[in-house]
Amino acid sequence: MRFLILLAFVITPLTGWAQDRSATIQDVVEAHILPGFTRLASASAALSQAAQADCAAASEGLRGAFNDAFDAWIGVSHLRFGPTETGNRAFALAFWPDPRSATPKALSAMIEAEDPVVESADAFQTVSIAARGFYALEFLLYDPQISALGSGAYRCALIRAVAADVDNTAQAILTDWQDHYAALLISPENSDVYRSDEEVLQELFKALTTGLQFTADTRLGRPLGTFDQPRPTRAEARRAGRSLRHVQLSLIALRDLAQRLASISPEASATLDAAFAQSLDLTERLDDPVFAGVADPQGRLRVEALQQSIGRIREIAAADLGPALGVAAGFNALDGD
Repeated sequence: MRFLILLAFVITPLTGWAQDRSATIQDVVEAHILPGFTRLASASAALSQAAQADCAAASEGLRGAFNDAFDAWIGVSHLRFGPTETGNRAFALAFWPDPRSATPKALSAMIEAEDPVVESADAFQTVSIAARGFYALEFLLYDPQISALGSGAYRCALIRAVAADVDNTAQAILTDWQDHYAALLISPENSDVYRSDEEVLQELFKALTTGLQFTADTRLGRPLGTFDQPRPTRAEARRAGRSLRHVQLSLIALRDLAQRLASISPEASATLDAAFAQSLDLTERLDDPVFAGVADPQGRLRVEALQQSIGRIREIAAADLGPALGVAAGFNALDGD
């Protein structure tokens, strides 16, 4: 009898733990992933419509739609698995960093040659990935040289083609999530991609930690450069004045993901939330939208403090959240060879 009682005591928590993991995954999918990609699809459709209505680079309506859609992308940009990986869709939306300036080179070549590829949505998907997506549109709308290059009629056609391509890509990602991939995460036992809830949680945890790493090391690290050689012109989306905004939007989205994953552990949830709050507070007080201040010692210290605070979130996630979920960060593409 004692054995049976002890056995029941052991099995009950394990069963509850399995149910908690399943509920956590379903919550992340239904309240974080699907709404995020729905917002991206909706904003991208509005962007394409705005480009059709007015393709002038300085159009307030077009720029507003561009910024709304770009916001929506940053909110899901950490979810670099599944439908965003298919056909290099994530890179088609967001080719950055671009250390060799491939985007302005590709756009300049198309404009100077008046490449007819802009006339077909299917054909446009075959162009250099550097000439597609939000960063290409940023050059076309905000860069003084690119936005004045060649004929206005061709630039208009190119802007419309890029905007339509963004829309098509966003719709394809959402469709795949709704029709197929969401179910794979929620019911991995019926999947040929994931074998268990543990593997799904591993994927989601990796999205969190890799997103934090990208924001700290790339969004902040590139303009920081070194103390002797800061590189403010390497800041993300600086032409549109969005560099700091991307850090803020990314932290907001990652905080939501972290809190949903940490619902299984009140202790990890509280610690992570306090760390995210500190980082977001630092962004609010930074007052440096394109990180131009990295060239100044005091300004650099403030950006470094923000970078370090994000690093602290990663440390907490690895030490507290990962063990609570029963997973580790694992290898990601940012780790190199």
